[in-house]
Amino acid sequence: MPTLLLTGGSGLVGRNIQNHYASNKWNIIAPSSNDLNLMDYASVKSFFNECKPDIVLHCAGRVGGISANIEEPVAFLDSNIVIGRNVIMGAREAKIKKLINLASTCIYPREAQNPLKEKYILEGKLEPTNEGYAIAKIVALRLCQYIRKEDPSYNYKTLIPCNLYGRFDKFDPKNSHLLPAIIHKVHQAKIIGEQSVEIWGDGSARREFMYIEDLADAIYFALESISDMPDLMNLGVGTDYTIKEYYESVALAIGWQGEFVFDYSKPTGMAQKLSDISLQLKWGWQPKTTLKEGIRSTYKYYLENVV
Repeated sequence: MPTLLLTGGSGLVGRNIQNHYASNKWNIIAPSSNDLNLMDYASVKSFFNECKPDIVLHCAGRVGGISANIEEPVAFLDSNIVIGRNVIMGAREAKIKKLINLASTCIYPREAQNPLKEKYILEGKLEPTNEGYAIAKIVALRLCQYIRKEDPSYNYKTLIPCNLYGRFDKFDPKNSHLLPAIIHKVHQAKIIGEQSVEIWGDGSARREFMYIEDLADAIYFALESISDMPDLMNLGVGTDYTIKEYYESVALAIGWQGEFVFDYSKPTGMAQKLSDISLQLKWGWQPKTTLKEGIRSTYKYYLENVV
């Protein structure tokens, strides 16, 4: 049974990777932060040399929503650069030949044409509200590309998922992403009888969301076919919706019938972030879960495990 070293095992992606039905084909090593400090290069290098996995899946990092990114740009830049560098270079020094690095669509330029093609990376200015995080993710993916350029025997490749949601998500609006935050806000409005829910900006920004179990499925597909993957590839659903439409979809699933009000003083973020999934489709994978199904499943998880 091949060994998979998973960083970020306690996060949204990591927990779903470990709970996926295909996990029984792998010996998964997912050290906690107590077991392995990813900010300490000596510790990372020693750990990798000791366990010698067949492949590394790098999902760890400091993550948060728009509010956290705005308030703590230093931490998001510094922590993610250090973690990414330590994991990738640690794997290289341990002569681990296969590594999958997870990035994010926030690495695309703010004014990039949609759908977002992989070739657009570094062709324009980044979105200011998450620039620090984006820069760190770009450093990691470039490092993977440079390592592979110097020695093609190293299959170090990067997947760029669109926005994610689902089981094991964070639902506190202070540190959650859009869809789980909406679920929490609308649920609370229903419980306390609020007749309105606030939306930051004008609600017109468009976003693409993929259910987390679909991403886990794609990653296991990648683990089995890493040699056939492009060095850099988007993972998405190929469809986006406005922020307002996501609020409406959640309200419908929860059964709340109030109205939405807009706070125009708050940032809206990039106008659109829709992935071009041409390479993904050519590679032979596509998600299965509809938005309606995904929201219902996520709300069920929220009711059973959070509230």
